[in-house]
Amino acid sequence: MRFGYGTNGFTNHRLPEALRVIADLGYDGVALTLDTNHLDPFGADLARRTAAVAADLERLGLAVVIETGARYLLDPWHKHSPTLMDHDPARRLDYLRRAVRVGADLGAEAVSFWAGIGPADAWERLVDGCGQIVGAAAEAGVTLGFEPEPGMLVNDIADWRRLHADLGRPPGFGITLDIGHCRCLEPQPVPDCVLAVAGDLVNVQIDDMRRGVHEHLEFGTGEIDFPPVLAALDAAGYRGLVSVELPRHSHAAPAVAAQSLDFLRKAADDHA
Repeated sequence: MRFGYGTNGFTNHRLPEALRVIADLGYDGVALTLDTNHLDPFGADLARRTAAVAADLERLGLAVVIETGARYLLDPWHKHSPTLMDHDPARRLDYLRRAVRVGADLGAEAVSFWAGIGPADAWERLVDGCGQIVGAAAEAGVTLGFEPEPGMLVNDIADWRRLHADLGRPPGFGITLDIGHCRCLEPQPVPDCVLAVAGDLVNVQIDDMRRGVHEHLEFGTGEIDFPPVLAALDAAGYRGLVSVELPRHSHAAPAVAAQSLDFLRKAADDHA
């Protein structure tokens, strides 16, 4: 099992320092959210800055996936706006295309994105936007992981299956599965969710959660029994990063990251 940590849980750290702490703690990789303070994709000299991050990752021995959940990168007033469902999604499409290029330059295992909140009648705009990103990723040789998010238009695994089908089931379009989200809203047990998407699983986020409440919790403070989840990931043949997703814990990032890795290693030992 290869564990990573999300930089959206290290927003009070400069990116090189966050990467160093994550590596020093013993993580195998990092889930890098492209954001204002962490390899801003709209900042000047992106190619040079990306090369510097690539050098840091190589020196530290960290694998990487790219996440695109920056809150106010695109609009300083409105969280996550615009989305692919907006009448003018150009800024979101630009962000995702840049993320694909950065992912290609960093050798990322996947580039992850999601739908956003919007009305059901925005589905065709979502499909059209995703199709554009699928094309860009195919040209760049990058694998995409689309994440179902509670409350978004693609809310659960069933919604992801519908989107995948409407896109024509492109081979480079997999699923990003957040383990906490499975406990939050999926009808089946969490390990069954993992096995249900085994053939399409390209990225995993992990956190604790309670039924019906979309709140990313530290391990042991929610309702998930983790050894069976890690056993399901093994049984599914998943070999990608399993990255801790605690975006509201930057105030205590080093301590939370250390405790998280200890918990996950023990859970992995318990299922073995």
